[in-house]
Amino acid sequence: MGIFETILRISILINFIYFGLVNGQNYNVLKFGAKGDGETDDSNAFIQAWNATCGGEDNINTLLIPSGKTYLLQPIEFKGPCKSTSIKIQLDGIIVAPSNIKTWSNPKSQMWISFSSVFSLMIDGSGKIDGRGSSFWEINLNTSERPTALHIYKCDNLTINGITSIDSPKTHISIKGCNYATISKINILAPEKSPNTDGIDISYSTNIKISDSTIQTGDDCIAIDNGSSGINITQINCGPGHGISVGSLGADGTNAEVSDVHVTHCTFNETMNGARIKTWQGGQGYARNISFENITLINTRNPIIIDQQYIDKGHIDATKDSAVAIGNVKYIGFRGTTVNEYAITLNCSAITHCKDVVMDDIQVTMENGEKAKAECQNVEGESSDSDLMRDCFKNSSTL
Repeated sequence: MGIFETILRISILINFIYFGLVNGQNYNVLKFGAKGDGETDDSNAFIQAWNATCGGEDNINTLLIPSGKTYLLQPIEFKGPCKSTSIKIQLDGIIVAPSNIKTWSNPKSQMWISFSSVFSLMIDGSGKIDGRGSSFWEINLNTSERPTALHIYKCDNLTINGITSIDSPKTHISIKGCNYATISKINILAPEKSPNTDGIDISYSTNIKISDSTIQTGDDCIAIDNGSSGINITQINCGPGHGISVGSLGADGTNAEVSDVHVTHCTFNETMNGARIKTWQGGQGYARNISFENITLINTRNPIIIDQQYIDKGHIDATKDSAVAIGNVKYIGFRGTTVNEYAITLNCSAITHCKDVVMDDIQVTMENGEKAKAECQNVEGESSDSDLMRDCFKNSSTL
């Protein structure tokens, strides 16, 4: 067991001891005037309940959102720090956004529900967060003009468990500037063609564990962005969607740093991509110590893909005299099917190359039963499969 795993388990144990043994105060949003009829704006009642919860003197305080009710919220911010050593959001009801973009109080808001600077925040329950994003998708607004459903900023020792997020206008859950977090047993759902509806985005955060969850959406199931390290992802059912991605990194010539990302025992079911690393031309920095192991593929279009020369609409093509360095990347134990002749595409930069890439135990076939192929450029690595990777690695090394 690694140091991160040990610290995380101790942190979770302390959390459960607190919640199980310490009697804090419960603050029910209904007692602060929430109607829960799905039509009345309950934002003010939620803020009042939050102020009482956050300002309470007890060690553990809980904000209750009861089941059997639907609560309409306009864009809302829950700010810390709080007096309590830990805050629990017991979400058992349904929270809904305004019915369409015209009824939002601030349709240009970057976030719908946000938490900031709340230590030991726990969001738990069987409830749902419904972003009602279809009206945003239909008018083809830019990504920057649509809100993230749940944004969590600078909330160390975070726990999210059991909840469901559906139809966010943009990203469902954004984790930024958080250290030590565990996310488990959640469901994230949006139509396959809904634009930029990432499941979970992680940036500037460390020691994050995501497990035992289902993510079906229109973009990356999980995206690991700049400033992130110590990311452990396991037992995620992803699809539809664009897979689990590191990046994109280094846009507009910026410096990016991502390290120690480990993805295990995940399933990609009819996703556009599986295990993906994408960096912009002209970027700087690194993405290193990354592994994808024991992965199941079901008709995945691009099971393994590195794109070190990523280009997307809306960005100026940066100078090509630098690149985000990619190194120490492992792909081990991939099994299943692909709809693409090339299961492996490693498109790396001539400036830095992709280095120390390991490709081992890759058993991927096309629907007709033929073994899938690999195509690469500027890659240095090794593999136990000389037939699959013979012409792929620059140094032609095999294990």
